[in-house]
Amino acid sequence: MVANEFLNIVGTLNETKKIVVIGHIMPDGDDISSVLSLSLGLKKLGKEILSSIDWKIPGYFHEIDEVKHIRNYDEIDVYGFNPDVIVVVDASSPDRVGRFSEVLKDFKVIVIDHHATNTYFGDINWVDPTFGATAQMVLRINKELQVEYDERLALVNLMGIETDTGFFKYSNADERVFNDAAYLISLGARPDVIARMILENKRLEQFKLLSRMIDNLKLECDGKIAYSFLSKEDYEEFNCTDEDSGGFVSEIRAIKGVEIAIFFYEYVKGEVHISFRSKEWFDVSKIAFSLGGGGHPRAAGVTINGNIEDIIKEVIKLTKATFSAQR
Repeated sequence: MVANEFLNIVGTLNETKKIVVIGHIMPDGDDISSVLSLSLGLKKLGKEILSSIDWKIPGYFHEIDEVKHIRNYDEIDVYGFNPDVIVVVDASSPDRVGRFSEVLKDFKVIVIDHHATNTYFGDINWVDPTFGATAQMVLRINKELQVEYDERLALVNLMGIETDTGFFKYSNADERVFNDAAYLISLGARPDVIARMILENKRLEQFKLLSRMIDNLKLECDGKIAYSFLSKEDYEEFNCTDEDSGGFVSEIRAIKGVEIAIFFYEYVKGEVHISFRSKEWFDVSKIAFSLGGGGHPRAAGVTINGNIEDIIKEVIKLTKATFSAQR
């Protein structure tokens, strides 16, 4: 079935001329990489492409010049462009594509994703959670379409693989991940450039914000669950945005003995984003999914509207109960 879906997508992209490629809200490295890698690859084949994400792309990603090709929802006219197909990458459900969710019903939709919580909302769905990154799936599509890779496309494609495997330190960094990374590096991609851009590109204000997050840190279940939060007021105090707290949940997970890390952050008042991470065995995607979100067994998330203190209490109560039952 997976092989049929893959070949169906390749055939559809080969036959169509006008294509819109979109990613998910709150984009990460894999999402941005997948949108760009597929778009650039299809452009090399002479296709007319619109690339868009209905969210502001974090500033540090703009150090890769090709990111400028991704437009915001307000900057494009999908109906005026009238694509033959819309390709959604790295998104598990329609609500994850923001305002594009209303547009999807009017066009043929292809979904390419590696989230186990995917709802198969496209006309053609290639969903395979065995891949460490959606960017790996895009690599296979480009290769099947005989896209000629240059150094820049290789770099953009590697970014998704590198970031979604935690720079090759997560459990999803399997042999296939390293083989794909080695292939792209052989074409000129430099993993050190990506690592510096994302890991060594922080403002002093971010460290002050991190310090506040650490001050708010709490432990539950004999140190197996750790969580913290940042309020709208915290971001304002240190002149920071939600971009500046990217990766904070990983700092919580790094605490010795912690299995589950949860980070609550409220950049917009009353809109609480929750990032879940686990270290070895706990499936955080089940909690995120039960709350209306999604993700992977070791990394998931959800957005809930309401009072941040009340949301923290309810989510921690649910997490503790689920953890105790699974343990």
